Amino acid sequence: MDAPRADPPDTAADLIQSRGLRFPNDPAILSPRIRQSLRKNAYEKLESEAVLRVARAGDTVLELGAGIGYMSTLIATKKPVTAIHSFEANPNLIDYIHRVHSENGVTNATVHNALLAPKASGPVDFYVRKNLLASSLDKTATDESAITSTEQVAVRDINDTFTEIRPSVLVCDIEGAEASILPALDYEGLRAAVIELHPQWIGPEGVRAVFDAMHRAGLTYFPRWSHRKVIVFRRSWSVVNP
Repeated sequence: MDAPRADPPDTAADLIQSRGLRFPNDPAILSPRIRQSLRKNAYEKLESEAVLRVARAGDTVLELGAGIGYMSTLIATKKPVTAIHSFEANPNLIDYIHRVHSENGVTNATVHNALLAPKASGPVDFYVRKNLLASSLDKTATDESAITSTEQVAVRDINDTFTEIRPSVLVCDIEGAEASILPALDYEGLRAAVIELHPQWIGPEGVRAVFDAMHRAGLTYFPRWSHRKVIVFRRSWSVVNP
């Protein structure tokens, strides 16, 4: 019996397929673990399922934490939304996100290399790590020896930004910063939100702060589309058939 054929080795020129999307196989961005997760359609699985349920035709989506451009590409190619505004603090990911959008024919997404905060300020230090997706504002969040560079990132006022963009849907995965940023939100134009919580970093007080912020925005926890740390909030939903 012939031995099983091994998969061909990855090269930078390859395209990785995930949920019908195409991702340039750039080893500087995609670790072996991420590549495997993409191929198995397991990358951000819970968040993907939630946003595909939430997003509707005509929505304007504001995404905090664009990462590799996965969620914005998924929404843009699977749902007829009007526009997506993706904010990503890590400057080393911006070019890759543009490449992903281009490869998948996404034309209604705008990528912003900036942070949102309760108030606008001058640029702040952002610590880029060997694992790019573990980069953050917190110098001590992981082993400091993993930091490869310190970048300056612009800081925008969260409420000015929401007023300008006027999103109907919020998608947020910002590695624990949700507890400090979302409570400053004073905006009632959202129809729904998908928030990935990081209780291991924000604790029970941070979780309560996020729920309180969404309630003030007129949104209520929607259990049917929520799972584990991915929480869906909606403005209205049927009690009989949610």
